[in-house]
Amino acid sequence: MWWDGKIQRTFRCRLPQTPGSLGRLLAAIGDRGGLIGEIRIVQMGGSAMVRDITLYADDLRHLDALIKVVEATPGVALLEVRDEVLEMHQGGKIAIRSRYDISSLSTLRLVYTPGVAEVSLKIKDDPALARRYTSIRHLVAIVTDGTAVLGLGDIGPLAAMPVMEGKASLLETLTGLSGMPILLDTKDPDEIVETVVHIAPTFAAIQLEDISAPRCFAIEERIQARLDIPVMHDDQHGTACVVTATLINAAKATGVDLGHCRIGVVGLGAAGLALTKMLMFRFKNPVLGADIAPDALDRLKSAGGIPSDLKTIMAGCDVAIATTGVPGLIKKDMVRKGQIILALSNPNPEIEPEAALEAGAAFAADGKSVNNVLGFPGIFRGAVDANVRRITREMLTAAAEAIAAFAPPGEIVPNPLDKALHKSVARAVARVALEQGLNRDDLTGYFD
Repeated sequence: MWWDGKIQRTFRCRLPQTPGSLGRLLAAIGDRGGLIGEIRIVQMGGSAMVRDITLYADDLRHLDALIKVVEATPGVALLEVRDEVLEMHQGGKIAIRSRYDISSLSTLRLVYTPGVAEVSLKIKDDPALARRYTSIRHLVAIVTDGTAVLGLGDIGPLAAMPVMEGKASLLETLTGLSGMPILLDTKDPDEIVETVVHIAPTFAAIQLEDISAPRCFAIEERIQARLDIPVMHDDQHGTACVVTATLINAAKATGVDLGHCRIGVVGLGAAGLALTKMLMFRFKNPVLGADIAPDALDRLKSAGGIPSDLKTIMAGCDVAIATTGVPGLIKKDMVRKGQIILALSNPNPEIEPEAALEAGAAFAADGKSVNNVLGFPGIFRGAVDANVRRITREMLTAAAEAIAAFAPPGEIVPNPLDKALHKSVARAVARVALEQGLNRDDLTGYFD
């Protein structure tokens, strides 16, 4: 969308109740390159009106220029400039609250002492009852060391907390799972593994987040090998699911047969390598991969891919997917006519979709629309409901196909806030668990 990548602020202004006063202000803002969003009336008076005007600036320097323009407009008083993003995050975005109103002694005795002792003894005798009598069955740990946060890199665990809270908010809002952020003040893989293993009894699943490659590969594998609950690194598998879904629909829209086309992936970090593996599993053909790190190419070759380079992929592949984190890496003259291009680095892609289409691409998208929120909530909901020990490749493939199938006519991806989408993904994951005999909970009625 046109406001992606821009700075948003809300300007609270008092304007005189005279014809043309608002028009003059908006014209002045537009002349200085400001983009105008929502305009709300806050207060009406006999001689003046207070309005909140949402503005979008290119950067902080542009924002300062817009502030000066508003302040210089005759008759306008700039009362406040508000950052609604920061306001939304004040005090955090999540909280743990009781499901019961404990306002009487009788209720207190039921939820705590002495009644709780009976429940504890039942679980002691049969640990499986913890899923019935505690919140464990809907708790998901969201674990990070803050080494690969968004496109910001290694910013540390504390700075990663707003992202982890966002993931938790989405899990709860979209699927009812309770995500609990876990910040790890260590980058040592051994310490990360041991910490997660020791806290695991609290949770029904582990969601690894924003852990840098190549450490993330071994960390995920080692944790999963020691636990009997699902462990998924979302930057790998969630991204792979959503990109695969996008590619399935892009191919339908352009008439491309993915089973008979050449696919190349540029950037073989967490997302790139996982995506390559999923595409090879789904379409049964080797994928070309490029990366500046020799060990990344070695991992690709071990997985069955073909080491390559950017020039070869852009010149010879029908589909080019980039996950490098390098803005502008793909130039317009590299684009082949009829190519499908997914440039997924955020916030700035390897090539802007508009530029790729102008250069002859049949389809192009960036990471703003191809987002993990389409996948991870439903994947975890299905895995947790089925009570599986791990999430299989078949479950992930089913999730990708469910996402693709849910896109409305004329669209490549579904609305990420549609709860029915996440229910559909969860059912697809649980159905595969049932087919593979991996479910430990009865799924009778789950698909009704």
